[in-house]
Amino acid sequence: MAGKQGKDLALSMLRTLPRVCLNNIRDNPGAKKPSHRGRGQHGGDKHGAGNKGSGQRQNFMRTGYETGNTPFYLRFSREPYYKGHHLRREYPPLSLQQLQMFIDTNRLDVSKPIDLASLLNTGLYNIKLEWKHAGVHLTDEGAECFKAKINIEVQWASEPVIAVIERNGGTITTAYYDPHCLFALKDADKFFTSGEPIPRRMLPPTDCLEYYTSAATRGYLANPEEISYERLVLSQKYGYEVPKIEDDPNYEMLIQRKDPRQLFYGLEPGWVISLKDKAILKPKAEYLKEFYTS
Repeated sequence: MAGKQGKDLALSMLRTLPRVCLNNIRDNPGAKKPSHRGRGQHGGDKHGAGNKGSGQRQNFMRTGYETGNTPFYLRFSREPYYKGHHLRREYPPLSLQQLQMFIDTNRLDVSKPIDLASLLNTGLYNIKLEWKHAGVHLTDEGAECFKAKINIEVQWASEPVIAVIERNGGTITTAYYDPHCLFALKDADKFFTSGEPIPRRMLPPTDCLEYYTSAATRGYLANPEEISYERLVLSQKYGYEVPKIEDDPNYEMLIQRKDPRQLFYGLEPGWVISLKDKAILKPKAEYLKEFYTS
């Protein structure tokens, strides 16, 4: 009888008492001990902060502090060579071999002029404005395998590159783009979607004005007659015959140039492009026309 009553008592307790779960159990007394050190225990009263100085006070040292030594920027004198180094423009390289690959894989159309916008649209060439990139630097790597006849506009090119382009019957122009225009060129779809008018291109700064006005570098501000003379001089220097562009069936395409204020081929500064409506909004006020064409 005692056993039967004990079983009934246990079953009645299970029916009435709550079930054992994680929120109603606790550790045995003394099982968990505090992790911190008490004051004055274990032979020290520093609480892990150490002796004296900023380590004890936990005010962390500033970046570049050399714990009492003479700092680096005071120990060595100023280097004038690096003055303004972070503001210098950079031109990411694009070789002639890569350019020929873009043409062979139909990423570039040689029947139309090639500029920075068309190179960025390939998806294989990119510029980073936060790194002070200012455009394309066309290099002579792969000059022996470049055979295309193109009309290209870049931002920097050396003399051998110009000779290779003109030896094949093409034309090359070096042109400057200010940072505001580079922002519009980097992602044209995003810029047109923003609804902003196409900016006018600013003139080059004084440190590169000589480069873009020189006929030897095929600057876009140079005299066309001087460019014709420099084409002949360069052909005599490198030993090839200058092809007559006037007799070429693609003559109109090869001589096509942008206006010094123009950003996109076929689009004028001040126009607003609506990709959603597939429409072009042109300014009608006279002061706006004068501003964008001046």
